[in-house]
Amino acid sequence: MSGSNKTDFTNPSTFILLGIPGLEMAHVWISIPFCTMYAIAILGNLTILFIVKREPSLHEPMYYFLCMLASSDLVVSTSIVPKMLSIFWFSSREINVSACLTQMYFIHCISSIESGTLAAMALDRYVAICDPLRHSTILTNPVVAKIGLAMVLRSTMVILPFPLLARRWPYCRTNIIPKPYCHMGIAKLACADIRANGEYDLFLVNLLVMDLIMIFLSYVRILQAVFRLPSKDARLKPLSTCGSHMSMMFIFYTPVLFSYLTHRFGQQIPRSVHILVASFHILMPPMLNPVIYGMRSKEIRERVLRIFPRERAS
Repeated sequence: MSGSNKTDFTNPSTFILLGIPGLEMAHVWISIPFCTMYAIAILGNLTILFIVKREPSLHEPMYYFLCMLASSDLVVSTSIVPKMLSIFWFSSREINVSACLTQMYFIHCISSIESGTLAAMALDRYVAICDPLRHSTILTNPVVAKIGLAMVLRSTMVILPFPLLARRWPYCRTNIIPKPYCHMGIAKLACADIRANGEYDLFLVNLLVMDLIMIFLSYVRILQAVFRLPSKDARLKPLSTCGSHMSMMFIFYTPVLFSYLTHRFGQQIPRSVHILVASFHILMPPMLNPVIYGMRSKEIRERVLRIFPRERAS
């Protein structure tokens, strides 16, 4: 009997995504906020890309990096939400192994790209505030393109080994994944020595820490420069230009930290809460990033109002 069970799960062709275990009866209700977030993310990020492409005055490093962030948000949300909704609405839980590994790759690769993009945006703010006269000569279009290419290459090359290894591992325990999407936790399903996986996870965390250190050092220098300015108004203006970026960093890194801490020290927290937090961590930034920049950036806000003019009361 045990041999039969083992045979059933040896190198399965599909995995089973359970959604949110313990909350199966509420899947339809849970799908409502996820579907809403996805719709806002698609509309908001496409609007950002359209406006920046259409307006030559926005062809600047900050908006190029914002476009990279918007493109990343579109990819990561589209790679997760359609399958997630099919689980919630139609109980379509099966996913091909190759599709599962591809989804997992995009999730972690795009997260790394977004972290690098936030670090690049911090560098842009540092140059713009601390050395404004040389900003256009330091961050030229070729330099911005090289920074973007470096971030993409870093993320794709660093994350690529994991799905390649996971594809070769034998699976003989189970093919059930207790989440609505595929993630690096599938290593626990493998019947192989996965001790190196823990070291690999630590390496990926260190990459995020390096981005955070770069952001922190950039803002230390920015604050030093700002507080040397003579008047309060002179200080508020550069700080306001950093407000959107700081909000985006808070949205991106806070759920990462919370999810990490709850997995490490929150054993009493129900698993359904862990899964909900992890899901919101992936889907909140794609929804909120364009909203934040649309609200806080005067240039983008004005151009959105030109495209969608408000009806004046007669």
